Amino acid sequence: MLRTPLLVTCSLALLACGQQTAAPTGSSPLIPVFEPTSADLADFFDCMDAAGKTLIAAHRGGPAPGYPENALETFERTVSTSTPILEIDVATSADGVLFLLHDDTLDRTTSGTGPFTTQDWASLKKLSLKDERGQLTAYGLPRFDDVLTWSEGRAILEVDIKRSTDYDDIASVIERTGAQERVILIAYSDGQALALASRLPDSMISVPVNGKEHLEELISRGIKRENILAWTGIEAPQPDFYAMLDDETVEVLFGTLGGRNSIDNQIEASGDEDAYVRLAQQGVDLIATDRPDEALAALTAANRHLGPGECTGL
Repeated sequence: MLRTPLLVTCSLALLACGQQTAAPTGSSPLIPVFEPTSADLADFFDCMDAAGKTLIAAHRGGPAPGYPENALETFERTVSTSTPILEIDVATSADGVLFLLHDDTLDRTTSGTGPFTTQDWASLKKLSLKDERGQLTAYGLPRFDDVLTWSEGRAILEVDIKRSTDYDDIASVIERTGAQERVILIAYSDGQALALASRLPDSMISVPVNGKEHLEELISRGIKRENILAWTGIEAPQPDFYAMLDDETVEVLFGTLGGRNSIDNQIEASGDEDAYVRLAQQGVDLIATDRPDEALAALTAANRHLGPGECTGL
């Protein structure tokens, strides 16, 4: 049942109208602070679904020329130009500090080389990040706790937990920063989802769901229905499956991101930006994308993105 709508944002309302702004230089919040209860985030997604709208999650925070992936400065840009939902990757240094990095090695995205697991935070924090073109920037690797603190009133973080990182460590940092209501935890298996739900029972979880019986099994084993975002992959859309999930009041997450043959790349090559709109029409509630600016523009033009005041309580 829908309770008080999430106070998500004057700026989200502006974004829904397609208004673009420069990357912020200060720390003024883009999303007004909302009450720290898990029900708020779950209810926000329920409201969005009931309104027939679709949101965007920026893969690796929405990198762009001059703005590296998994960088706090990139997040500032992304929430000001496209979406406040940011997918991030959390790794762990040799001395146990949680920080943001996608790869197993430092070479592609930083000024460092080799595996990060052999280096302590004192060494890692001295590195500079590279953008998508391989150009060094003035930005450094951010700590996970700093990003969580920054996100209050600004962003919802979709957290991809890398192999180097322990779930208990993730949960401890989330609890310490009071961020349970502004994270979506990514699980790739039932076991991972159940472990995360056990440790953070009030946080939302993205988990693969392959049918109604599977969904009911996840719920019966302890994951709250209202906290499930059903991950449905990056291949062909499944409208009938999405309709079943909608009947079960579970939101649908689908990815247009990926490698060379990703749907994002196919859309860019063909110029068929309305493909994002068709995904929304087929029942996708949250699109994880490498092209957040373009996806926003397409959804906004078709009135499929949240409009001013929708689901915000404003």
